[in-house]
Amino acid sequence: MTTTDQTIAAYRQRYEALKRAGQDQAPRALPPPSPHGLPLPGAAFHVETIPGGWYWTTHLARGEALRIALAHGPASVALVAWSAADPSERLNYADTVKVQWTTALQKGRVLFSDMGRVMLALTEDSCGAHDSLAGGSNAASNAARYPGGPHRNTRDNLVLAALKAGLDRRDIPALVSVFAPVGVGPEGRLVWNEAGRRAGDFVDLRAEMDLTVTLSNCPHPLDPAPTYAPNPVQVTRFRAPIPGADDLCRTATPEAVRGFENNARAGF
Repeated sequence: MTTTDQTIAAYRQRYEALKRAGQDQAPRALPPPSPHGLPLPGAAFHVETIPGGWYWTTHLARGEALRIALAHGPASVALVAWSAADPSERLNYADTVKVQWTTALQKGRVLFSDMGRVMLALTEDSCGAHDSLAGGSNAASNAARYPGGPHRNTRDNLVLAALKAGLDRRDIPALVSVFAPVGVGPEGRLVWNEAGRRAGDFVDLRAEMDLTVTLSNCPHPLDPAPTYAPNPVQVTRFRAPIPGADDLCRTATPEAVRGFENNARAGF
């Protein structure tokens, strides 16, 4: 075995040890999906309907929350976020996956920034069908799938949103797609499971710092539907209840605890 091989083997051994430690401390079972029709836990102060193919950007103060809901039928929504105080701090889904040792998002998980701080907490979730692997649509993927274009796509929507916020396309982080039932098949290929989402599904996201959030309502690139016909999506801003010491998102994993400690050090 060469020195390089030995180094790789040592790194692999260290990775496996960290993975075991992380998974041993991670919750064995998070709560079941939230029931459809669950009332908002706080007072709503804005409701927005994002038409199919369009996007919406909002400023979300710490302690406020968004309920993204499939009130008009199935859809997929791409989400990106930046710190309102310093937009160079942005959503980092690679770190979100690595720190929590899972690509699965569901109630009790959190979304991390590239500074190791928690940006958003998933306080309620009716389906758990959210994608962190495939990314969003672009002009080329739409042209290959749908006749009669061009059709609006997530990449161009995010570029427009970034420019309007005084940012650049280089500032756009990797996105999360909610209501995108993507899994990994036995051969390692990404597969779509339409049964994983239903009309009436929703997710509640609580802001853990002041944020700028953009949502893009375009079909997911793996959605097998043959026509471009995204349904509108309803988004409600509301004041989330103040989390207690036993708040699930703050206590589910040691990594989440450390993320919130990093928030506290930054004054969030």
